[in-house]
Amino acid sequence: MKNYLSITDIDSLPKWVKEARSLKINPVAHKGLGTNKTIGLLFFNNSLRTRLSTQKAAMNLGMEVMVMNFGNEGWALEYGDGTIMDQGTSEHIKEAAQVISQYCDIIAIRAFASLTDKAKDESEEVLNGFKKYSTVPIVNMESSTGHPLQALADAITLAEHNTKDRPKVVLSWAPHPKALPHAVANSFVQMMQLQDAEFVITHPEGYELDPNITKDASIEYDQKKAFENADFVYAKNWSNYSNYGMVLNQDPDWMITKDKLGGAKFMHCLPVRRNVIVEDSVLDSQQSLVIEEANNRTYAAQLVLKKILEDLE
Repeated sequence: MKNYLSITDIDSLPKWVKEARSLKINPVAHKGLGTNKTIGLLFFNNSLRTRLSTQKAAMNLGMEVMVMNFGNEGWALEYGDGTIMDQGTSEHIKEAAQVISQYCDIIAIRAFASLTDKAKDESEEVLNGFKKYSTVPIVNMESSTGHPLQALADAITLAEHNTKDRPKVVLSWAPHPKALPHAVANSFVQMMQLQDAEFVITHPEGYELDPNITKDASIEYDQKKAFENADFVYAKNWSNYSNYGMVLNQDPDWMITKDKLGGAKFMHCLPVRRNVIVEDSVLDSQQSLVIEEANNRTYAAQLVLKKILEDLE
């Protein structure tokens, strides 16, 4: 596997989930695989779980880890071809990617959507710039349109807690005071399309995600109806897609409550705004899987890195 840029890069999700769960039994079983190998973690945006879990995953495999925060440490990068660089950017992606490739065996990148220019965000200029000019494998630690490490961790969590042949899983929009990207929701949808499950997306009218991603997924605008007989409810806010990046609805009635949840398990990628996205009584209950999801981030990243390292041998 050359790169891991999307959850759709997975050839068999059930096999990957099974292998990731086996890594949890003995996380350092393959520690020699990364000996004398270095991963560079490049952050264009803030991180807690992604940074620490990917770093831990690399360490479990015996890798050396270098971290760079481009927001306050790196030069501002230019991505366009033929650009006259007489403004704010100091270094071109052509040189930066090739230079970093000389220092690292794998490069992992986190770069969020701007939520101001849909075409630019969907072009994934940071991720694809590194993919184009790097000479080593690239891992997506969340980009403008996807978060495949989170989606893989979510798949692991679902498998660990599912007791049915075909569970009902609901992705629910929830209110948030500011505009948020679509990346987590997009990758969760794509991951569920690889599962044998009853999958429903619920959100206010007008908050449809990219139809090229949701495809023929079931969409229910009545949250209460969507939650009927649900086994898992995954909450996430996303800003408007058609009126790109706008917050047109902050309806508090879409918050996840204990009463709405019923007997379902609650999932969220974290960080989560308590009593805005979800009430305390849900997060602090036995139905909440958010801490286990965060733990599975390590094994999702470790599996991806393991497969890439095996290809490098």
